[in-house]
Amino acid sequence: MTGTKQPKKQYLHEIENGTLNYYSVEDDEISITVNGSTAEMMGRSRVNAAVYGGGRHTWKLQIKSKLVKTDGRWQFIESKASTY
Repeated sequence: MTGTKQPKKQYLHEIENGTLNYYSVEDDEISITVNGSTAEMMGRSRVNAAVYGGGRHTWKLQIKSKLVKTDGRWQFIESKASTY
């Protein structure tokens, strides 16, 4: 939502310490494209959250993710969020 690039560890820490507070998610659209051992997923959702000291609000967020299949398991390797 903020355009901030952050490592997974930092993101999870900000959830843990209350900087990022997520309350609900309602999915509007999800699509997945698989090409061998790689995949791309795009999802659009309405996310109710309070972040970085701001008030609680609902954002229409789009997440684009890249995945790779290793040893029979899919793993996210990158995700980017933006509004739509």
